[in-house]
Amino acid sequence: MVHLIWSPEAAAARAAGAPLVALESTIITHGMPYPDNLTTARAAEDEVRAAGATPATIAVLDGELHVGLEAAQLDRLARLPGPMKLSRADLAVALATGASGGTTVAATMIAAALAGIDVFATGGIGGVHLGAAHSWDVSADLHELAQTRVTVVCAGPKAILDLPKTLEVLETLGVPVIAYGQDALPAFWAPASPFAAPLRMDGAGMIAAAHRARADLGLPGGQLICNPVPARDGIAYTKLAALIGTAADDAAKAGIAAKDVTPYLLSHLNTATAGRTLAANTALIRNNARLAAAIACAL
Repeated sequence: MVHLIWSPEAAAARAAGAPLVALESTIITHGMPYPDNLTTARAAEDEVRAAGATPATIAVLDGELHVGLEAAQLDRLARLPGPMKLSRADLAVALATGASGGTTVAATMIAAALAGIDVFATGGIGGVHLGAAHSWDVSADLHELAQTRVTVVCAGPKAILDLPKTLEVLETLGVPVIAYGQDALPAFWAPASPFAAPLRMDGAGMIAAAHRARADLGLPGGQLICNPVPARDGIAYTKLAALIGTAADDAAKAGIAAKDVTPYLLSHLNTATAGRTLAANTALIRNNARLAAAIACAL
């Protein structure tokens, strides 16, 4: 059995049976520059606390899987040179070799399930990349959602993805995709995409009930809650689509592929929007942390 290193705060909540919310760490190691990454990580934790739950940021430090990070560890992770980007394929290798890195949606789900944490907040999930018919670039996040019983709160699939194909794969895998409070599928920085969400729920209690019902039915896998970024912080999908097309073409010409695609596109778009995507990213993560805490409290 993998030995989990619990932070004192998370361990105390676990012992008291208090609600916990898992938070991923690739946004810290790969999603934002320093010090924005550290500021956003701290803000997400504070949102969880303010909503009545306890945050448990997941990461691997020196080959140890941490459930919750103390302030100094969070600061270290934010400054870490050359961290690994850990998913299902390489999480065990990192533990075996004493490496350090941030956990993706897939790896965070694995850790959360091991820790007995039912709810996890992230920014956006990975999915089917543009041009996947040729590159076969499909995120492991989708398969993890189909097999690991954790409710994942996100702002929708990342806007840089092929959204219709991502929805199709999720449907094939039997993953419930639930838009929170609206019928349109959110797309990360965009509060709404042109695509309808398969399902809709309007309250944390309903989402918690659906989580329990899946367990009662013996269904594997989790549920994906797509929580739109607040309108005041979002960017229109039509504007994003044009910028993403240009950025994707540039990445292909530069030979950027696999795990390097997403960080490249995020950086490119942040420059192209004069920092608006970074601001939206921070806002949606805080928003997702609040909803995840409400679901955890309802559970």
